Amino acid sequence: MCRFLVFKGKNEILLSKLILDPSHSILTQSYDSRLRLDTRRPHNGDGFGVGYYTHPELGPEPCLFTSTIPAWNCINLERLASKTTSSLIFAHVRATTEGSLSDSNCHPFRHRSLMWMHNGGIGAFKYVKRPLCDSVADRWFLGVQGSTDSEWAFALFLDSLEKMGYDPSSEPADGFGHSVLRKAMLKVIERINAAIRAIPAEIKGKDLDTRSLLNFAVTDGHSVVCTRYISSKTDEAASLYFSSGTNWKQHDEPGNYTMERRDKGADIVLVASEPLTFERDNWVTVPTNSILTIHKQNVLVHPIIDEFYSYNPSHQRSSCFAVSKGLVSNAPGGTVTEDDQAPESVSSSSTSPTAERNLQFTVPVVGGGAGGVMDSSEPEQIRELKAQCASVALSA
Repeated sequence: MCRFLVFKGKNEILLSKLILDPSHSILTQSYDSRLRLDTRRPHNGDGFGVGYYTHPELGPEPCLFTSTIPAWNCINLERLASKTTSSLIFAHVRATTEGSLSDSNCHPFRHRSLMWMHNGGIGAFKYVKRPLCDSVADRWFLGVQGSTDSEWAFALFLDSLEKMGYDPSSEPADGFGHSVLRKAMLKVIERINAAIRAIPAEIKGKDLDTRSLLNFAVTDGHSVVCTRYISSKTDEAASLYFSSGTNWKQHDEPGNYTMERRDKGADIVLVASEPLTFERDNWVTVPTNSILTIHKQNVLVHPIIDEFYSYNPSHQRSSCFAVSKGLVSNAPGGTVTEDDQAPESVSSSSTSPTAERNLQFTVPVVGGGAGGVMDSSEPEQIRELKAQCASVALSA
């Protein structure tokens, strides 16, 4: 599984302060990922990508730099990051699940002003690839250059956006709007789940694992939408965290970065598969099966209401599926409780399969449930987690 990072700031930041310099930067995660347990393929070394928006005079399209070289071994990444600034940055280090090792398969993906990343995988992809491909318009079908499930998910997003009445090639001056991006993202998840449900029973009966891990990120250069999602009611999704504050600053020793908070506002928002610092109170866990929106440095988190959502605040999920994919969830132990659920008093006015509920919480938030951050790298803990999961029957 991959690792990704999103930076959204009021002001520009040097890329190296995110990608290279922090003690647990995205580059460090390419060879020392603390929230991966896969000892067979322990590295995110199958290429990387960085996407960032430049001065408006240069146009609304983001600049992309991708390579199949492992991030830790690319001198050009260091040269670029140490001399480039941006206020909206996507970064991704890849561990292949679908698609070969090639530049066309490296994230982020781009269409005009839109940029997309993915951590996870579409369940039973080889059985749903054809119907998903057939469901998109020719312009998006022909625009896919690589062979990953992630890029086909992006094609679904572009197609969903167009079906909603918005031209993905139009590049509006203020973006498409965070609510539009969020609704299109929910449509992508609906369409993937529908395609998996339509797999013939005789194929599903062959112990086919149809669970999808869908940690997506998309931006139009103005707003950012991310998901932490799994198509299961009993399993935890892959990890995802966010941090917000007024200043991202290095303290004392090189690499010792922290998110400062001088007031209740937020000038900076970070979203990451794995925290960039070891400061536990800097990071907030994104709840499983939630969609996170960043708009003008405000963070909104909504639960995704579908057949895999539980209204029970004490509902428990197992980490075992994530462990089987070489990952751990955001919480320690084999089973976690969704302690960040929305209050039961919050109501929904929609009955759509992936309807959005009213706002779960709004940040700036100080501290908050980042339980288990960075505690999963010790071999003894890995053995204990796997031993716990060996005794649990995995069921979607």
